[in-house]
Amino acid sequence: MLSIFEESKKYMPGGVNSPVRAFKDVNVEPPVIKRGEGAYIFDEDGNKYIDFVGAWGPMILGHCDEDVVKAIKENCESAIAFGAPTELELKLAKHMCSTLDNIEMIRMVNSGTEATMSAVRLARGYTGKSKIIKFAGCYHGHFDGFLVSAGSGVMTEGIPGSAGVPKESIQNTLIANYNDIENIREVFKKYGSDVAGVIIEPVAGNMGVIPAEEEFLEVLSRLCKQYGSLLIFDEVMSGFRVAYKGAQSLYKVKPDLVTYAKIMGGGLPCGAYGGRREIMEMLSPLGPVYQAGTMSGNPVVMAAGLATLTKLYNNPKYYEHLEVLGEKLEKGVLHISKEKGIPITVNRRGAMLTIFFTELEKVRNYEDAKTCNTKLFARFFEHMLKGGINIAPSQFEALFINVKHSEEDIESFLQVMREFQI
Repeated sequence: MLSIFEESKKYMPGGVNSPVRAFKDVNVEPPVIKRGEGAYIFDEDGNKYIDFVGAWGPMILGHCDEDVVKAIKENCESAIAFGAPTELELKLAKHMCSTLDNIEMIRMVNSGTEATMSAVRLARGYTGKSKIIKFAGCYHGHFDGFLVSAGSGVMTEGIPGSAGVPKESIQNTLIANYNDIENIREVFKKYGSDVAGVIIEPVAGNMGVIPAEEEFLEVLSRLCKQYGSLLIFDEVMSGFRVAYKGAQSLYKVKPDLVTYAKIMGGGLPCGAYGGRREIMEMLSPLGPVYQAGTMSGNPVVMAAGLATLTKLYNNPKYYEHLEVLGEKLEKGVLHISKEKGIPITVNRRGAMLTIFFTELEKVRNYEDAKTCNTKLFARFFEHMLKGGINIAPSQFEALFINVKHSEEDIESFLQVMREFQI
């Protein structure tokens, strides 16, 4: 009898609906997950795992948080989809605009990819310019114009871009080096007059966790102002995670537009982009920049998102808890790696971190990340999974801690790691 995963290959490419789930580069058949509870997930065979993936970031409150589930249940009994205005979308928009920095107006969409591609279109419409700068190793979704030197699954697969993306789709995408001040100055010097915007993960998570350096972001912000370009922070991953107000609250730099997804949906498909009123009012029906979506502002999703963000906003102690656990995990991993002679560097911001299997003392950019020993990581991943620890099946992803994790869960992670034989 075929396993669920093997049978899935008959009906879905690779047996999955997102490539990294296939575990192609770690030589392990992925467990098929049946349910989640707090910090734990359980597969179809009854195996329990301490989960450090959290649906790739959204589950900061843990799986099936009682308040989020309650909001979903209460609302889906009377409203599933209308494609019409609802009070729930107003409530979530008002909550975000009143609790986040630099967000005067917001537009709801259905995913991180929709948010980033729409923000780029808006930047072009607002400035009247064509080119967009992105950074090597940063992943902003699967929009054609972003699939150049992207991170995450594209790095894991060893693919420089993607088949099916015409050259014309990327001719206005410029690639710069993350955390490289001289490089970004050169790019602006050559192309600045036609740069509509710069999109950046202020805390990169798709080439592994790599925070932007303060001076680099300050220079980037000044260049955008000098050349009349918009600065777009992609906070799809870092938003509401590294801090409630996201990564921008950790820096002095303030972006013109910010994109969100993941956590803001409470585990349901959701995204948004927002910024200054004068920019956002360029969107149809007020302005000439068109973007639409049948399910945008879906009432069930809005209810889940509002429950999640309200709970996070009302409980700043959650972020203190996450910082304590993050620091404990980081220090423990480094201590064990030193004891066992495993070449490891750890990058962390709050409740997201990456264990880089590299000889480098610090990982600052895409080129540094590519020095990682992916074969050693694959062995580590298999060991951890067999020990009941669920981490992302890619060297170039993040580990996520949620508020339901305990110090005992972190100790369990470290104990399993101590048993890893290099």
